[in-house]
Amino acid sequence: MPSQPADPSYTVPGLSTQDSGRIIELLQRRLHALNDLHLTLKHVHWNVVGPHFIAVHEMIDPQVDKVRDMTDDLAERISTLGGEPNGTPGALVAARSWDDYSIGRAEAIEHLGALDVVYTNLIEDHREAMRETEESDPVTQDMLIEQLRGLELFQWFVRAHLESSGGKLSTRGATTETGAAGQAAEQARRQP
Repeated sequence: MPSQPADPSYTVPGLSTQDSGRIIELLQRRLHALNDLHLTLKHVHWNVVGPHFIAVHEMIDPQVDKVRDMTDDLAERISTLGGEPNGTPGALVAARSWDDYSIGRAEAIEHLGALDVVYTNLIEDHREAMRETEESDPVTQDMLIEQLRGLELFQWFVRAHLESSGGKLSTRGATTETGAAGQAAEQARRQP
Protein backbone atom coordinates (compact mmCIF):
# COMPACT_ATOMS: atom_id res chain seq x y z
CA MET A 1 0.00 0.00 0.00
CA PRO A 2 1.40 3.43 -0.86
CA SER A 3 2.30 5.76 1.96
CA GLN A 4 -0.28 8.33 2.99
CA PRO A 5 0.24 11.62 1.15
CA ALA A 6 0.80 14.67 3.33
CA ASP A 7 -2.35 16.38 2.04
CA PRO A 8 -5.29 14.78 0.22
CA SER A 9 -6.27 16.03 -3.24
CA TYR A 10 -9.80 16.72 -1.94
CA THR A 11 -11.62 16.94 1.36
CA VAL A 12 -14.98 17.90 2.85
CA PRO A 13 -16.36 21.37 2.13
CA GLY A 14 -15.17 24.03 4.54
CA LEU A 15 -11.96 22.22 5.53
CA SER A 16 -8.59 22.90 3.90
CA THR A 17 -6.61 20.00 2.45
CA GLN A 18 -3.77 20.98 4.79
CA ASP A 19 -6.00 20.65 7.86
CA SER A 20 -7.44 17.42 6.46
CA GLY A 21 -3.96 16.00 5.95
CA ARG A 22 -3.07 16.70 9.57
CA ILE A 23 -6.36 15.23 10.81
CA ILE A 24 -5.97 12.14 8.61
CA GLU A 25 -2.53 11.46 10.14
CA LEU A 26 -3.98 11.89 13.63
CA LEU A 27 -6.90 9.57 12.85
CA GLN A 28 -4.56 6.97 11.35
CA ARG A 29 -2.66 6.84 14.64
CA ARG A 30 -5.96 6.38 16.51
CA LEU A 31 -6.96 3.66 14.03
CA HIS A 32 -3.74 1.78 14.75
CA ALA A 33 -4.25 2.17 18.50
CA LEU A 34 -7.82 0.86 18.43
CA ASN A 35 -6.96 -2.00 16.06
CA ASP A 36 -4.27 -2.97 18.55
CA LEU A 37 -6.75 -2.67 21.42
CA HIS A 38 -9.31 -5.01 19.90
CA LEU A 39 -6.59 -7.60 19.25
CA THR A 40 -5.32 -7.17 22.82
CA LEU A 41 -8.82 -7.61 24.21
CA LYS A 42 -9.27 -10.85 22.24
CA HIS A 43 -5.89 -12.02 23.56
CA VAL A 44 -7.12 -11.39 27.11
CA HIS A 45 -10.42 -13.12 26.31
CA TRP A 46 -8.52 -16.25 25.21
CA ASN A 47 -5.89 -16.23 27.98
CA VAL A 48 -7.77 -15.34 31.14
CA VAL A 49 -7.93 -18.08 33.80
CA GLY A 50 -8.95 -18.49 37.41
CA PRO A 51 -12.07 -18.22 39.51
CA HIS A 52 -13.25 -15.02 37.78
CA PHE A 53 -12.66 -16.43 34.30
CA ILE A 54 -16.25 -16.37 33.04
CA ALA A 55 -17.00 -12.85 34.32
CA VAL A 56 -13.97 -11.37 32.56
CA HIS A 57 -14.26 -13.64 29.51
CA GLU A 58 -17.84 -12.48 28.93
CA MET A 59 -17.12 -8.84 29.78
CA ILE A 60 -14.44 -8.57 27.09
CA ASP A 61 -16.32 -9.61 23.93
CA PRO A 62 -18.80 -6.68 23.95
CA GLN A 63 -15.80 -4.36 24.35
CA VAL A 64 -14.14 -5.99 21.33
CA ASP A 65 -17.27 -5.45 19.24
CA LYS A 66 -17.60 -1.79 20.22
CA VAL A 67 -13.90 -1.10 19.63
CA ARG A 68 -14.16 -2.69 16.17
CA ASP A 69 -17.07 -0.35 15.46
CA MET A 70 -14.86 2.56 16.54
CA THR A 71 -12.14 1.49 14.10
CA ASP A 72 -14.68 1.39 11.30
CA ASP A 73 -15.80 4.93 12.17
CA LEU A 74 -12.19 6.14 12.17
CA ALA A 75 -11.41 4.52 8.82
CA GLU A 76 -14.57 5.93 7.25
CA ARG A 77 -13.74 9.42 8.54
CA ILE A 78 -10.24 9.15 7.05
CA SER A 79 -11.82 8.25 3.70
CA THR A 80 -14.40 11.04 4.00
CA LEU A 81 -11.58 13.55 4.49
CA GLY A 82 -9.88 12.30 1.30
CA GLY A 83 -7.40 9.93 2.89
CA GLU A 84 -6.69 6.24 2.58
CA PRO A 85 -7.04 4.32 5.85
CA ASN A 86 -4.40 1.67 6.41
CA GLY A 87 -5.48 -1.19 8.63
CA THR A 88 -2.88 -3.80 7.78
CA PRO A 89 -0.96 -5.51 10.59
CA GLY A 90 2.36 -4.49 9.07
CA ALA A 91 1.38 -0.82 8.98
CA LEU A 92 0.23 -1.00 12.60
CA VAL A 93 3.47 -2.59 13.78
CA ALA A 94 5.62 -0.19 11.76
CA ALA A 95 3.84 2.92 13.03
CA ARG A 96 3.13 2.11 16.66
CA SER A 97 5.06 3.64 19.54
CA TRP A 98 4.12 0.97 22.10
CA ASP A 99 5.08 -2.66 22.72
CA ASP A 100 2.87 -5.70 22.41
CA TYR A 101 0.63 -6.50 25.34
CA SER A 102 2.93 -8.20 27.82
CA ILE A 103 0.68 -10.62 29.75
CA GLY A 104 0.06 -14.17 28.53
CA ARG A 105 -2.07 -16.81 30.26
CA ALA A 106 -2.84 -15.28 33.66
CA GLU A 107 -5.40 -14.85 36.41
CA ALA A 108 -8.30 -12.52 35.63
CA ILE A 109 -7.15 -9.91 38.14
CA GLU A 110 -3.70 -9.71 36.53
CA HIS A 111 -5.19 -9.09 33.09
CA LEU A 112 -7.54 -6.49 34.53
CA GLY A 113 -4.64 -4.69 36.18
CA ALA A 114 -2.73 -4.65 32.89
CA LEU A 115 -5.81 -3.52 30.95
CA ASP A 116 -6.18 -0.56 33.31
CA VAL A 117 -2.78 0.69 32.10
CA VAL A 118 -3.66 -0.06 28.46
CA TYR A 119 -6.90 1.91 28.73
CA THR A 120 -5.22 4.80 30.58
CA ASN A 121 -2.61 5.26 27.84
CA LEU A 122 -5.15 4.89 25.05
CA ILE A 123 -7.62 7.33 26.63
CA GLU A 124 -4.89 9.93 27.23
CA ASP A 125 -3.88 9.77 23.55
CA HIS A 126 -7.52 9.87 22.39
CA ARG A 127 -8.12 12.95 24.56
CA GLU A 128 -5.12 14.65 22.97
CA ALA A 129 -6.52 13.88 19.50
CA MET A 130 -9.86 15.30 20.62
CA ARG A 131 -8.17 18.56 21.72
CA GLU A 132 -6.23 18.79 18.44
CA THR A 133 -9.44 18.72 16.37
CA GLU A 134 -11.42 21.22 18.45
CA GLU A 135 -10.81 24.25 16.22
CA SER A 136 -10.34 22.70 12.79
CA ASP A 137 -12.85 19.85 12.65
CA PRO A 138 -15.65 19.64 15.22
CA VAL A 139 -17.21 16.72 13.31
CA THR A 140 -14.11 14.60 13.91
CA GLN A 141 -13.92 15.90 17.47
CA ASP A 142 -17.52 14.82 18.08
CA MET A 143 -16.69 11.30 16.88
CA LEU A 144 -13.64 11.17 19.16
CA ILE A 145 -15.70 12.42 22.12
CA GLU A 146 -18.24 9.64 21.55
CA GLN A 147 -15.43 7.08 21.36
CA LEU A 148 -13.94 8.42 24.58
CA ARG A 149 -17.29 7.96 26.29
CA GLY A 150 -17.18 4.25 25.39
CA LEU A 151 -13.49 3.78 26.22
CA GLU A 152 -13.90 5.44 29.62
CA LEU A 153 -16.90 3.24 30.35
CA PHE A 154 -14.87 0.12 29.50
CA GLN A 155 -12.07 1.28 31.79
CA TRP A 156 -14.62 1.74 34.57
CA PHE A 157 -15.78 -1.87 34.02
CA VAL A 158 -12.15 -2.96 34.42
CA ARG A 159 -11.49 -0.72 37.40
CA ALA A 160 -14.58 -1.95 39.25
CA HIS A 161 -12.66 -5.22 39.73
CA LEU A 162 -9.55 -3.36 40.93
CA GLU A 163 -11.14 -0.95 43.38
CA SER A 164 -11.27 -1.55 47.13
CA SER A 165 -14.37 -0.76 49.16
CA GLY A 166 -12.43 2.29 50.32
CA GLY A 167 -12.19 3.57 46.75
CA LYS A 168 -8.51 2.84 46.11
CA LEU A 169 -7.32 1.24 42.89
CA SER A 170 -4.90 -1.65 43.27
CA THR A 171 -3.09 -0.35 40.17
CA ARG A 172 -2.53 3.14 41.59
CA GLY A 173 0.84 4.45 40.47
CA ALA A 174 1.56 1.57 38.09
CA THR A 175 2.97 2.61 34.72
CA THR A 176 3.57 -0.77 33.10
CA GLU A 177 1.26 -3.66 32.34
CA THR A 178 3.36 -6.13 34.32
CA GLY A 179 3.62 -3.73 37.26
CA ALA A 180 -0.14 -3.17 37.31
CA ALA A 181 -0.81 -6.90 36.96
CA GLY A 182 1.48 -7.60 39.91
CA GLN A 183 -0.09 -4.90 42.09
CA ALA A 184 -3.61 -6.13 41.31
CA ALA A 185 -2.67 -9.73 42.10
CA GLU A 186 -0.99 -8.70 45.36
CA GLN A 187 -4.04 -6.76 46.56
CA ALA A 188 -6.32 -9.68 45.62
CA ARG A 189 -4.15 -12.06 47.72
CA ARG A 190 -4.41 -9.75 50.74
CA GLN A 191 -8.19 -9.40 50.59
CA PRO A 192 -10.33 -11.93 52.46
